[in-house]
Amino acid sequence: MKFLFDDESFSFEMLRTAGFAAYGGSDLGEVLVTAGAITGGDEASWHQAWKATAERVQEIGERALAAGHRVSAREALLRASNYYRTAEFFLRDNPATDPEVTLLSARSRETFTAAAGLLDTPAEIVSIPYEGTTLPGYLFLADGSGTPRPTVIYNNGYDSTAEESWFAVAAAALRRGYNVLAFDGPGQGAALREQKLVFRPDWEAVITPVINYARTRGEIAAGLIALFGYSLGGYLVARAAAFDHRVAALILDDGIYDFHTAFARPLPPFLASWIADGRDDAATAVLSMLTAASTSVRWALRNGVWAFGASSYADLVRKTQEYTLAGRADQITAPTLIMDAENDQFLKGEPQQVHKALTSADATLVTLTSAEGAGEHTHAGALGRAHQIMFDWLDTTLPRQPNDLPRHAGHQAM
Repeated sequence: MKFLFDDESFSFEMLRTAGFAAYGGSDLGEVLVTAGAITGGDEASWHQAWKATAERVQEIGERALAAGHRVSAREALLRASNYYRTAEFFLRDNPATDPEVTLLSARSRETFTAAAGLLDTPAEIVSIPYEGTTLPGYLFLADGSGTPRPTVIYNNGYDSTAEESWFAVAAAALRRGYNVLAFDGPGQGAALREQKLVFRPDWEAVITPVINYARTRGEIAAGLIALFGYSLGGYLVARAAAFDHRVAALILDDGIYDFHTAFARPLPPFLASWIADGRDDAATAVLSMLTAASTSVRWALRNGVWAFGASSYADLVRKTQEYTLAGRADQITAPTLIMDAENDQFLKGEPQQVHKALTSADATLVTLTSAEGAGEHTHAGALGRAHQIMFDWLDTTLPRQPNDLPRHAGHQAM
């Protein structure tokens, strides 16, 4: 689906931002006027145009709040948060030290937390204990009654943030009576930008502390915790569920069996042998040439070196080899919904591989199509349809009484 730009990466990211309008994350007119100020493929103009829009909308929200207009303030601040995230997206020349990355990321969080304090349902900033430090996150509650309710744990992907969780799943979940616990793990959001934590393949070491924390909260029904993996999160939560069997259900949006295969697919085949032989200088030289020709490749490699803590492009490609469900998928026992996008430019064929490998779980594969407008990665631009599929499945998979345990539920497997 081409949306406003011929450049594939610009098109998808514009659709991603615009698609959050379903839950207050954008306004179509603001998207269109911002797009009009951007030159396709020009990352500097993308940054400048989205930053200007974000600042303008933030100012609207702050004026509304000062005047006592709570709803108007909340709506503007939610949009500003998403726009700041979008403005930061392509700033990957040296993101670990770029002050503009720090500024825009901080503003995205600040405007979101201000908006969260104005929601009609309870929202809490949380810190989740993790290996001598904490992971930042949010707990969104369906109501303030304190009644234990089924809860979705939101897991970020390759580039998403805990703030994005509101648009990606939380707003839809609350409407249906589910709580949502969202967090930034290593390699993601504030955990990467502020704490310098990078991705790790053994994601059970991340999810187990998150579930431990969730089970300390009286508002969360301990036996009714579902994991939602967004983009790369589709691999991460599946990997974790192979080791932690306290998970009542899995939603993979979309399914990933082998991230290395998906990551390396656009690259020349000979590079794999060069990297395996340790010819990193030669491989990195070729990869650097590819970055000049493709916005998508350039962004993916630059973001990955940062988020994975890699020393070079070649080292990044090698690190992705560890991100596979091979030899682990048959340990997953939780009922699993595997989402598939017909036109997924990143993960083509991966959901089918996951479905085939889940021999020990009740696995459901659902392909959403381009004909219904839902064929893009993570079903960008069609969140209403995607959430219908996800939550209708979850409604029939989890018991409706909070004190009932799913039949398969067991103790944590370490």
